[in-house]
Amino acid sequence: MATRCNDRELLNDWHIVADRAALAGDTPFPTRLLGVDLAIDCRDLRKLEVVRTDTGATLKRAERYGFVWTCLDTPWRDIIYIPEANEADRHLVSGGSIAVKVSGLRAVENFLDMGHFPFIHAGWLGEEPHTEVAPYKVEITDKGEVLATECKFYQPVASPTAKHGFVVDYIYKVIRPYTVALYKSNPIQKERLDVITLFVQPVDEENCIAHPYLCYLKEGMEAATVRSFMQLIFGQDKPILENQVPKRLPLDPRAETPIRADAVSVYYRRWLRDRAVTYGAIPAQS
Repeated sequence: MATRCNDRELLNDWHIVADRAALAGDTPFPTRLLGVDLAIDCRDLRKLEVVRTDTGATLKRAERYGFVWTCLDTPWRDIIYIPEANEADRHLVSGGSIAVKVSGLRAVENFLDMGHFPFIHAGWLGEEPHTEVAPYKVEITDKGEVLATECKFYQPVASPTAKHGFVVDYIYKVIRPYTVALYKSNPIQKERLDVITLFVQPVDEENCIAHPYLCYLKEGMEAATVRSFMQLIFGQDKPILENQVPKRLPLDPRAETPIRADAVSVYYRRWLRDRAVTYGAIPAQS
């Protein structure tokens, strides 16, 4: 039986539980969130219901960015706002819902890691001998988010529209414990950034579903190409993530030895500890 979550930071927040386009009206859609089994009743496609299968209780639900969201308790705040989703010259597409046998916190941390680009995404997001992660800045913003700026990395194929390799500017922002956004240089409109927001659904402590949401500038690219590129990259990450040991994310600073390139990961783990987030983690020893 899956361990239930006791973290108020997670229980009182909104989480994605389904890609809206994947739902059919003839049968309930089963899923799980934070160890709780759910069913999305979509017989009336104009008004979906999210129901706990253990108690039969109907939960709060919302639809935004093409996904179905729910909260297991009372929301402390709204679903995150993505301003780029309101820009008419962007493709707004899901990257698919990808089940991964690892803690969702591990999935977020992997998303933050530039060091693996030349080895896991060779020929795409990195290549040898360009393996060094240059120093970058990390801070906690006034909104309480982890922000990494001045991130730069050489990429041979940074985007489906890239015609040649170049040094890509990256900005990372951890918005919620299981939500992280990436802003990266667009190969055509150099002054603007493509945006990928990774919403991770914590199924239980050692399983998750990744829901990438892509806000890419349309120029020179079709929506289907954006989706395929994201699935290619995540398909390379999935086996690496599933072979992580341990599957949960250690929060003790002594558990795994960081290097300079891991600065944002160090901040992320400390940020989780400060928020008493333990679900999907191995808590630090007191």
